[in-house]
Amino acid sequence: PLIVKASRNYAFATGVGLGASTLYFLISPIADAHSEILSRTLPTIYDVLIALFGGFAGIIAISSKYKGNVIPGVAIATALMPPLCTAGYGLATLQFQFFIGAFYLYLINTVFISAATIIAIYLLKFPIKEYPDIKTERREKRIVWGIIFVTLVPSIYLGYNIIQQNRFTGNANRFIDSEAFFPNDYLLKREINSKKKIITLTFGGNEIIEDQINTLKSKMKYYEIENSTLIVKQGFAFLKDTKSNEQINQLALVLQQREEEKKTLVTQLDSIHNLREVNLQLYKELKVQYPELIEAIIQPSKVSLDSSSTQDSTSLVLLRFKSAVKTTDLEKIERWVNVRFQREDLRVITYEDKGANK
Repeated sequence: PLIVKASRNYAFATGVGLGASTLYFLISPIADAHSEILSRTLPTIYDVLIALFGGFAGIIAISSKYKGNVIPGVAIATALMPPLCTAGYGLATLQFQFFIGAFYLYLINTVFISAATIIAIYLLKFPIKEYPDIKTERREKRIVWGIIFVTLVPSIYLGYNIIQQNRFTGNANRFIDSEAFFPNDYLLKREINSKKKIITLTFGGNEIIEDQINTLKSKMKYYEIENSTLIVKQGFAFLKDTKSNEQINQLALVLQQREEEKKTLVTQLDSIHNLREVNLQLYKELKVQYPELIEAIIQPSKVSLDSSSTQDSTSLVLLRFKSAVKTTDLEKIERWVNVRFQREDLRVITYEDKGANK
């Protein structure tokens, strides 16, 4: 009768918790599976240990002379409610893999809290019910240990897989950080699939030849990942293979920005180079006509006026002579310079060592 009563209470509490969490996630705007939810969808042997220690703490607290519900309440709040709420999330969002994983974790915690209680009862030498029929007692023990075994084995398997996956991820990251370098290339993205043992590297820059990729693959054995698959994507091959428009747009935008920056720099360099050539040619041609010319400078400039808020672009031509230039010669030089460079906005300023005139 006690087992029947406990089973009814257990089923009622489970149903209320599962129903409340499912209802909450149905009406809640939160629909994303964050880390707190995902961490409870794949139980392992570590969760078994947590449940055992929680069960030991609970039974010791109840059996002591300072009885209280604080420690058992903590065990329930930390071990039972989170996976039950996650199972409700799986039902509400129709993600049954989340429901199965979380509900299995709930069963693990339930079974091993009970198992810890049974073990503690034996160790504390509580009075135990004795069956008049020894076959009934044996059958009871077989059922108890059978439930524990059936619950334990999958968690050991899942725990082993997680350890192997974490080990693979760590080795893969060490391999990428230490070996994944190519001249004139940079790593855009890394993807490590620990379940399928696939490493995908996306590079930008010069083309990576097959021999370089084979050399990189040959180094995988030093990191104990030689049985995994290495995929190297590069340049516009990444754009062709990817299915994400966002990734395509991001990479295309970066390439476009780099190309525009390159063109701007080339234009600036060409402008500086052309200005030097023009300045030298101007000096040579004017030197032939005016031997007293000492230096010639062409400088792009902006004109600011009180009557206008805008600035007009122009170029100043500065000519330094040994002696002052006549007004007629100045007008002649200014007309010649504008005709020579096919412009009408050039402003010519001449000055001598001891003074200046225009």
